[in-house]
Amino acid sequence: MTSGQASTAAIPVNRQALLWLFGFVRPHRRSLLALLGLSVFTSLLVLVQPFLTKLLIDEGLIAKQFDTLLTLVILIFSAGLSATVLSGVNRYFYTRLSGNVLFDLRESVYRHLQTLSPAFFARNRTGDLLSRLDGDVAEIQRFAIDSLFAALSALLGLVGTLAFMLYLSWQLTLLLLAIVPLQWFYLRFMRERVQRQVRQLRERASDVTAFLVETLPATKFIQGVAAESREAARLGILNRLYLGDLLQLQLVEFATAAVPNTLTSMARALVFVIGGYWVIEGQMALGSLIAFGTYLGMAVGPVQGLLGLYMSLHRVQVCLQRVRYLVDAQPDVHATGESNPGLDMAGAIQFENVSFSYSGGENNILKDASASIPAGSKVGLQSPSGSGKTTLVDLLLRHYDPQDGRISVDGIDLREFCLGEWRSRIALVAQDIVLFRGSLLDNIRYARPDAIEGEVLEAVRQAQLEPLVAKLPQGLDTLVGEHGKTLSGGERQRISIARALLQQPLLVILDEATSAVDEEVEREVLEAVDDLFGSRTRLLISHRKSALQGCDSLLAIEEGQLQLCVPHD
Repeated sequence: MTSGQASTAAIPVNRQALLWLFGFVRPHRRSLLALLGLSVFTSLLVLVQPFLTKLLIDEGLIAKQFDTLLTLVILIFSAGLSATVLSGVNRYFYTRLSGNVLFDLRESVYRHLQTLSPAFFARNRTGDLLSRLDGDVAEIQRFAIDSLFAALSALLGLVGTLAFMLYLSWQLTLLLLAIVPLQWFYLRFMRERVQRQVRQLRERASDVTAFLVETLPATKFIQGVAAESREAARLGILNRLYLGDLLQLQLVEFATAAVPNTLTSMARALVFVIGGYWVIEGQMALGSLIAFGTYLGMAVGPVQGLLGLYMSLHRVQVCLQRVRYLVDAQPDVHATGESNPGLDMAGAIQFENVSFSYSGGENNILKDASASIPAGSKVGLQSPSGSGKTTLVDLLLRHYDPQDGRISVDGIDLREFCLGEWRSRIALVAQDIVLFRGSLLDNIRYARPDAIEGEVLEAVRQAQLEPLVAKLPQGLDTLVGEHGKTLSGGERQRISIARALLQQPLLVILDEATSAVDEEVEREVLEAVDDLFGSRTRLLISHRKSALQGCDSLLAIEEGQLQLCVPHD
């Protein structure tokens, strides 16, 4: 372990998480310092106005000096106007800074999620992941930026107002300061209750998001079984649970704020009783009391802001823990290999004593399994459900690595390749063709976005997509809709083939690719694959025997072993 790793490990979890969070603020420190400086200047303009008002009353009105009165009015107006303009400018640049930090934070978490294996997403609800990536990330970002400005503004405002208040009446100022420890201890008493309610509310929000993510894509099925009312009732229950926790949080937060506010109001009333008596007795000037009262109102905000910041720190820790759950998740494979995109390969696949289990225990899906797939051959894989066909594909794509043994291509261990480079050499045509909301062109060249127009048109021609393109209103620029639901199964298959053609893959995997189409379309798709990828290594996975006809060899998974045999006519 390096010294850096040791020092990091010694940091408490909460502090380490906060250091990670403010790591996204650090690159913007110049903009942040400029904004802080602007905020300081704006705060000073606000702070000076009550003192100018005191001078206006005592040295202008009461002293009957109109020139002084006019000068002070101009100064007060100028200070107020400047503060207003600077506040608007400050708000604009603050919003830009806040947005940049939010996007950097969200993109970083999203990039990390992209490194995780399918098992992580199988263990976690999509709606919960979205809630963490959206709501929780936004919450901690707001704290990261707002806390700096709130703390600086509150401290500056508090120091400034206290200085003016001590100058005007140190006795009344000490009276007010006596209530601060009472507020502090009360908030320490309430913080765990606030954290508990915030955590519960975030979980309720995740439940609602997860429900919507699960049911909206399945609307057609829900309608088909007349379950609309039942699902709407489920949403109603989730909404009521969320509302109940929201109202409970409101009550807790009300109780948290009510006691400090009541103490402040009592102290303010006492100040005006004592100060008013002093004014009546001639021991204090009227302007001084008015200015002190104004500064008192200005001091309440910073004090409550700092106390509120203390509570926000404990609230945001709930969101921070939820986001750190995503960030701390470790990928099952690591991109440790070196990039070598120019390496010319034939595509011979070798499984050498491969053992794999998802838990890493004794329940092996593959156990000392070995098999050789010759380069350029067409191999069919037909085994019962649950035997490990999907696992085999995941191992080839390096979503996982074997616990023992190795998988090699042309004698090179897959782990010696750059992860992204190896995956770009594999074209996967699966049962569920992944199409994104966008143009047909974008979907065809999704795996290779740098493909030029001529290459795309050639892939369209070879995949026999020209009839589809011709009937679309905007050709290749036509939006295909979410998941390509407006397209037929055969059209989606051919789009997937065109995408694979642009990849120029070393290995083509058809994973139940023809299970959703009839036998005639299946025959056309498989003939197209043979014609277009005849020199490539092809692995066909299917429950249909018709799909495996014409394979050079058949591969089976039996009791964790790989059995490769030549099919009989």
